[in-house]
Amino acid sequence: MKHSSTIHTADGSTVTITPRGVEYDLHVRAADGRTVATVEMSAADLLALMDEAAEYLPW
Repeated sequence: MKHSSTIHTADGSTVTITPRGVEYDLHVRAADGRTVATVEMSAADLLALMDEAAEYLPW
């Protein structure tokens, strides 16, 4: 991933994934635009999160 990507949820919240060097920032916003969390993670952790989420979601 070389650019930011935003995931929109059913309730209007968003999760934006932004590469930052060898790490990634995940910025979680509520439907009203409030920042709920900002998380820094490595590429390996991001891939593990995506793999685990895929087990529960019908993507």
